[in-house]
Amino acid sequence: MAKYAVLRTFYASQKWRTLRLAIILARTNKKGELRCEKCGEIITDTINAIAHHKVELTPENVNDYSISLNPDLIEILCPDCHNKEHNRFGHSRERKVYIVFGAPLSGKNTYVKQEARRGDIVVDMDYLYQAVSMLPSFDKPDNLFTNVKGIYNLLIDNIKTRYGRWNNAWIIGGFADRYRREKLAVDLGAELIFCEASKEECLARLELDEDRKYRKNEWKQYIEKWFTRFTP
Repeated sequence: MAKYAVLRTFYASQKWRTLRLAIILARTNKKGELRCEKCGEIITDTINAIAHHKVELTPENVNDYSISLNPDLIEILCPDCHNKEHNRFGHSRERKVYIVFGAPLSGKNTYVKQEARRGDIVVDMDYLYQAVSMLPSFDKPDNLFTNVKGIYNLLIDNIKTRYGRWNNAWIIGGFADRYRREKLAVDLGAELIFCEASKEECLARLELDEDRKYRKNEWKQYIEKWFTRFTP
């Protein structure tokens, strides 16, 4: 496929081969040992030292050298750990499920965008509304709730049964009620991540949010309601 040809061209380039060798030399210790940065095993032959990109390369980012040629985003792996990283040749990595919760405008989406990686599944009611309506994610018509909730429940069931080949799963929501979020965490085998922010911080962010400038009263009510219902 054409997209793989772009990546093959990069990996065959002099820029990449020079950087790979430089990283291997820089990470070889004084004893002449090069160790896998996952398992710590000594890699005896540099031909087996795989320079793995922490941010998966795609045709869209391969020519962004702050990603593809950034040593800080490259780790040296042995072939076994590299296969585990990509879930291939009989290896499968345990998939993690995270429930990211907090008040409206507490930074949940920002956190997930920073932490999730390509191939993860992200479930967020706001973006599901956007997917079925083509409206901005903050504009959620009430008449679409049943349809959006149906899609949401299907995706939650996919995560619960580990259906599909996704890597990790991220579920974003308010989850102000402790019982509801803890029950969901148990059902999904998930870790809870709280995006902590005070009501004043959320309201201040709302004042600066250009997307919601015509909906401030509506979103103030969402924020007030969350803090009224929240049980830590």
